[in-house]
Order: sequence, then structure tokens, then C-alpha cells
Amino acid sequence: MQRLSNRWLGVVAIFLIVTISYVDRINLSILITQPDFLKQIGLTSVDKGAQGLLATVFMVGYGLSSIVLTPMCVAVLGVRRSLVYGLCLWGVITVTSPLYHSYSLLLLSRLLLGLSEGPLFALASCYVKATFDGHENGKPNSLINSGTGMGFALGYPFVAMLVLQLDWQASFYVLGLVNLLVGIPVALLFVHMPPGSEPQRGATVSLRDTLVRHLPGMFRGALQTRHVILITVLTSSFLAYMWGVGNWLPGYLKEARGFDLRDTGWLASMPQWSTILAVLAGGWLIDRIKREQVPLIFVGGSLGVVAAVSLALLVDDRYHAIYCLSLAGFCWGLQSPAIPSTMQFYARPEHIGSAFGVVNGVGSMVGGMMPAAMGAAIAMSSADSAPGAAAYSAGFYLLVGSQLITWACGVLLWLRVRDRSGAGGVPAGTPPPPPPPAAGGSAPRKHRG
Repeated sequence: MQRLSNRWLGVVAIFLIVTISYVDRINLSILITQPDFLKQIGLTSVDKGAQGLLATVFMVGYGLSSIVLTPMCVAVLGVRRSLVYGLCLWGVITVTSPLYHSYSLLLLSRLLLGLSEGPLFALASCYVKATFDGHENGKPNSLINSGTGMGFALGYPFVAMLVLQLDWQASFYVLGLVNLLVGIPVALLFVHMPPGSEPQRGATVSLRDTLVRHLPGMFRGALQTRHVILITVLTSSFLAYMWGVGNWLPGYLKEARGFDLRDTGWLASMPQWSTILAVLAGGWLIDRIKREQVPLIFVGGSLGVVAAVSLALLVDDRYHAIYCLSLAGFCWGLQSPAIPSTMQFYARPEHIGSAFGVVNGVGSMVGGMMPAAMGAAIAMSSADSAPGAAAYSAGFYLLVGSQLITWACGVLLWLRVRDRSGAGGVPAGTPPPPPPPAAGGSAPRKHRG
């Protein structure tokens, strides 16, 4: 185990990298409200489905990469080098995005950006699993996950400022340079895995050997992790809220509630600041309650989101709507660190990258469909001559439905964990299982997390 200061420096570094990546991701949610940006890529303000698809295609690439590339990153490159190479790709893709003068090319760039960012949270989970014991992983997970809210909170006003002071192209150039000039040095200086937990540079094991000998076992171990299917469904509905509200909140504030771009940036960040506080509070809570009570965080948090979003859509005062959405962000954020904490508890150290890659990858792909689905619902309601607020309500009620699914999964997970309370997880540092016996020996018992 690393010294306390060293391992927390790594957590802070990954938090900063997550923050940077989320500013990249929500850049377009501001730009799709700008006529000159839409004109360059061949869209209009009424093409809500196509606008939402820009976020959805990112999540498809992100999810596929999280599932397929994560094991290879862990086995071949390791956490630190994977982060550095990923930041290089993010920077290059972002800097070149203003050069695209068609919707299809921008769509392709979002797919490539998603592919390059996919392993991020699984790599973060590998780092936490390797450097923190199971009973103390709530706080590091909460700090890393708060980077999602921080990225939204800083990204909305920052991108709006760049558009107002310069132009929409500047937002891509500045964010790309931040990836290259800030993210890469932070990863190189502060992210250090414990000795022996990373593949050695210049090792003689070929990529083909890694693919043939190690990856199948990593995937099998991931799928054997206890409750992995239920947690994947829960993660899908949980992330659907984040990507739905993250993509359409600026448009909702501008078109349905009548705010201008200058107000939209900082108002859209208000729910994200409450999310950051909630994520940190959730990490503190996880370390202070029994393991079988953790799923209750999903139960209570999702019900709070349902109530707060429903109230936001019903109130007439536009500022009251912001307050309600801020409360929804808080209830959502409480749940965030519970997902990686649960996976780290049940997965073996050699399987955590693949297990979290599967959960986060599938969850991202399914949850990433929400921006396109909301865009289609908003477009259909607008076509039926519904006013702006009513049209957006049709999309936002899909978020309510997604959180009801989260609630149901939380209840089911709580019942299963309660029934098996005392069935252990896998603490950090647990050695891998012994190799199978020679032919004729008894088969080893399968590990179930």
C-alpha cells in the first residue's frame, strides 16, 4: 500500500482528469444553442433528434471502448500510460473538431472521442482498488466521481464565456490544449501504481499473447463478479439521467424557461454544484454504514430525483425550477460513489478493470441513448405545436422513468445483499486464485466475488 500522501495525490490527479474529460463531453450541449455552429454542420434549431444523437454516438463509442479496450489497457499499458495516451487522443480530436464542416464528420469525431475516453473510470477504479482497502474506498471514489459534477459545473459557464467573448471554435481549441498541457503532466507526475501492479515497459509478452492468454480470463472473471448484471442495469438507468440532463439542460433553460446564453451557463451549473456536494457526502456515508445498507442509497436517492424533477416541470417560476433541479442533482449525486464502491467490494483485484469496464461500458451505451430519445420526444412534442416548456417536459419525463428503474434495481440489490449479509467481498491486495490443477486433478471452485 502506498503512503497516504502519495495515493491521495493520485486520486486528486484522476479527479482533475475526469473534470477535464467532462468539460470536453458537454461542450456541444452549449454549442447546439448557437445558430452559427448549427449552420456549419448543416443542422437547424428544430433538429433536436440529430442534436441529441451527437451525445448518444459519443456514449456508444465510450461504452464499446470501456468494455473492449479496458482489459487491453490494463494488461498491456497499465493505468498511468493508458491515461497519458488517452489524454493525447482527447486533445488532438478536440482541437481538430472545428475543422469539420459537416454533421457526419462531427458525428465521427464524437465517436472517436468516446472510444478514447472509454477506459477512464475503469482505470480509476483499478487505481483505487490497488491503493485503498475495501472499508476506506468510499472517499476516494467520491472525490473521483465528483469530477463529473465539477466538469459540468465549470464547463457550462466556461464554454458559454468562450462563446460570448470569442467564438464557438475557441471552445474546442482551448479545451484541446487543456487536455494536452494540463492533463498529461498531471498524470505523469502524480499517478503511480504500487510496485508489481503494472505491466513493465519493454516486457517481452506480446500483444497477441496478452489477447489470447489473459483477456478471456479477465472477461470471465468480470462476468463472475457477484450481482454484476443487476449493477449493470442499475448503472444504465443511473447514467441515463446524467447524460439526459447534461445534454438538454442548457437548451431547456434557454428555450423553455427564457434565459439568455449569459445566464444559461451559470444557471446550468447550479445543479452540478449540488451534485458535487452530494457525491462527497455519499462517499463519507458509504464508509460509515454497513455494506448491506449501501443499496439503500440508490433507493432513497432515486426517489428524491423523481420527486424533484417532477416538481421542476410543474412549477411556473423559472428560478424555482432551477432550485428543484439542483435538489435532483443532489439526490442523484448521493448515489454516484456507491456504484464503483460496490464493484470494488465484489470484484477481485485482477478483475476489477474488466468488471467495471463491463458495467460502465454497457451502462454508458444504454444510458447514452437518453439524449437522442429526449431529443426525439422534444421534436415530436414541438411538431404537435406544444409550447417550448411542454415540449421539453416530454423529454424530461423520460428521466423520471429512468430513475424509477434505478429505484427498482436498488430495492432488489438491497434484498439480495441483505439476504447474503456476511458474504465477503474481495479486499485490496487479495492474491489471485491458484492456477487450475494438472489433468486428472479436481476442478477448482469458481470464485464468485
